[in-house]
Amino acid sequence: MLRFNLLDILINVPITLIALTGHELAHAWVSTKQGDPTPRFNGRLTLNPLAHLDLVGTLLMIFTGFGWAKPVTVDPRYYKNQKRGMALTAAAGPLANLVMAFLSLLIYAVIFVVNQKFVPGMTKVTDVSGMILSALAVRNLCFMIFNIIPIPPLDGSKVLGLFLSDRAYYTMLRYENYSMILIAVLSLTGFFSGIIGTGVNAFMNGIMRLLNVFVGLVL
Repeated sequence: MLRFNLLDILINVPITLIALTGHELAHAWVSTKQGDPTPRFNGRLTLNPLAHLDLVGTLLMIFTGFGWAKPVTVDPRYYKNQKRGMALTAAAGPLANLVMAFLSLLIYAVIFVVNQKFVPGMTKVTDVSGMILSALAVRNLCFMIFNIIPIPPLDGSKVLGLFLSDRAYYTMLRYENYSMILIAVLSLTGFFSGIIGTGVNAFMNGIMRLLNVFVGLVL
């Protein structure tokens, strides 16, 4: 049984909104840069999280650590190369989550250095910021790993499509709606937990190694 206290919710809700907003805004921005006006017309080129929320996906993300936002509607007919354009647009979301995870931990590293070298009395601030920023990094990495799983309509399937024949690609897209139901069920049963946990640990360890080098050079 899932158990959450008020502090969990107060932390999980804002970091979830940040992670999914950055993810969907990246999709919208890259599609727009490729000549597609659809995201702009639909109001998706915004930092307002309300424009990107999907009720079920957001609740899953808050309570399970992974889920989805409202998909950004794009029109690949505007792309010079439709499959490549879709792959680039799809990859932008997970990449944005990776960047946000790295920046979260970098900010914490800077706060840690300031605490150790200049303001020793801000230990409590460092501890609290570390908890929040680490949670934000993990949430972004969870969202990233979940979305690169190559099951339609997740982003990984669009990237995978770049390497498939046109026939296989469009056959895969035809079953997106059915796949979404399967993904929701598997998410609730915890099926993805092991995959996502392994991926998050790998990326967290990689980022922390880089930041430990930074901290070691500064201190």
